[in-house]
Amino acid sequence: MVVLYSRVAQPSIPSSLHHAVFTSPSPYITQSLQGTPKLTSREEGAVSQVYQRRARRDAEKARSKAFWHNVTHSLRGTPNELLPFSAVRDLHPASERYGGVRPIPIQQIVGSVDRYRDFDHYFLPRVNHTMERWAGIRQAGLEGKELPPISVYKVGEVYFVKDGHHRVSVARNAGQRFIDAEIIELSVTVPPDSADTLKEIIIKGEYADFLEKTQLNEVRPNHYEILFTVTGRYDVLRDHIHTRQYYLGLKYQREVPWEEAVGSWYDRLYKRVVDEIREHRVLRRFPGRNEADLYLWIMDHRYYLKERYGRDVGSEEAATDFAERHAGTGAQRAWQRALFRWRGGRLPNTK
Repeated sequence: MVVLYSRVAQPSIPSSLHHAVFTSPSPYITQSLQGTPKLTSREEGAVSQVYQRRARRDAEKARSKAFWHNVTHSLRGTPNELLPFSAVRDLHPASERYGGVRPIPIQQIVGSVDRYRDFDHYFLPRVNHTMERWAGIRQAGLEGKELPPISVYKVGEVYFVKDGHHRVSVARNAGQRFIDAEIIELSVTVPPDSADTLKEIIIKGEYADFLEKTQLNEVRPNHYEILFTVTGRYDVLRDHIHTRQYYLGLKYQREVPWEEAVGSWYDRLYKRVVDEIREHRVLRRFPGRNEADLYLWIMDHRYYLKERYGRDVGSEEAATDFAERHAGTGAQRAWQRALFRWRGGRLPNTK
């Protein structure tokens, strides 16, 4: 069962009721042991009204916090919304299973099945029509009442709420770290993480589609992760593989299987370029970009150099020459990093 605990001080009780509520031994324990009630119905009603007023104030504060979060994110140009569960379909879930009921970390709850517009990224209420329900849940928490587990989908290590949005919102706002949940687990090839935006989920969906069509996981099980920062780039990678398959066929005078072409493209082109990117620390000169972004740019630059010099310069020269020509100055890169972080971006690990 879910118990919503408050980390803040309990509301003030009228002085006439203070002795009845807070003297030791607890009147509730005494009532349980002796069967004799210590509070009249009138007194209980008064206590309930105190909790009700406190719950409504907390609801108003939560709504105000949501407003200022929205202002901040608008100024930064960053999203401030829950992820829609519909985006998970793009990740190509392979199977699902019942995961039982257990506590889950609230910070890992990132989305909703059908109410992602009612709450912001921090699960604060965004619309007024939810406030009465929010205050009711908060009051139940202040009174120590137990509530049923929420219902969620687990995708990777993150969760999408199916039922229990207000319970999550109240619990997170009160500082609660875990909440009981009934879980359905979905298996995906490219799992999301708690910091992903909707755009990043879409890109991971494209990546999952690329892996499915190329069978790269089977051809090269320990391959480097291939993630872009913009959408629509995996079609270019597939074009590279088709081109590789064509030239291998000319070279060997035979039909080259798709799996062989995929392995050759990864070993001879993609991995070589990425290894050069890492060895020469090229990625740190392009803040906010990933290795996959640089691979495509460097391959285009390699073709440009071949046309200019009449020879293939190789992946190392292409990578270093590209960095020299197109990376900004130190001051420009510092500004780009600061702006990227201010907007909530995550700088990739520069090998």
